[in-house]
Amino acid sequence: MRGLSTHLSDEFPYLPQQSGYNKRLRKASELIRHLIRHLATDTSVWTDDVWVVDSTPVECARSRETVKRSDLAGWAQYGYCASHSRFFWGLRLHLVCTLSGLPIAFALTGAKADERTTLLEMFEEDPGLVTDRSEQILIADKNYYGRDFERSMAEAGLSLLRPARKGESPRAGSGLFRPLRQVIESINQTFKGQLDLERHGGRTPGGVITRVLQRILALTAAIWHNDRTGQPVLRSLTAYDH
Repeated sequence: MRGLSTHLSDEFPYLPQQSGYNKRLRKASELIRHLIRHLATDTSVWTDDVWVVDSTPVECARSRETVKRSDLAGWAQYGYCASHSRFFWGLRLHLVCTLSGLPIAFALTGAKADERTTLLEMFEEDPGLVTDRSEQILIADKNYYGRDFERSMAEAGLSLLRPARKGESPRAGSGLFRPLRQVIESINQTFKGQLDLERHGGRTPGGVITRVLQRILALTAAIWHNDRTGQPVLRSLTAYDH
């Protein structure tokens, strides 16, 4: 915005102020969703037969006073992040991605939302994701468990691979989970470290949703561009991280 007003004022005679920009941004959330899907389906990895699923915290406040007066109260909740052994107040971003990090499906929920229920709802909302995908493999952590849940996954045409829980017999694919867990954590770190997921700056539900969508769009656009230009690492943001 600063560069436009300084160097391109003739081409852009009117620029919205911060409040106007935020209003336009919130209204563009559905457009951003469509653009994410359009770019994702235009990559070579959209048809990959292996997906990974996980959720990651989206912190929205730290002080008790901020929590008490936040417009996000009632949606944002206190939750626990086992990966980093910390409690937080905010939301969770649930992601289904390819091994290269391309977002296939996503949802933003309260911090205490059940990961299994959220995943099932993501597929119910977008049944076309698994249509005509025979033998699609979904790799998850041990929190995605349960007889009814696994039956629902099988009925959707998904082969669920996860580590065995305490007391369970060894499960198929156990040798793959440790390196693939690093893939999942790396994808989450791309969102947090390079795309500032937890520094989104949203103060209202609409504002948070749009700012999270911006991050998903940024990663999707980078993967699309790297795929189209033949880059060896599709999720590399180094060329754009300035």
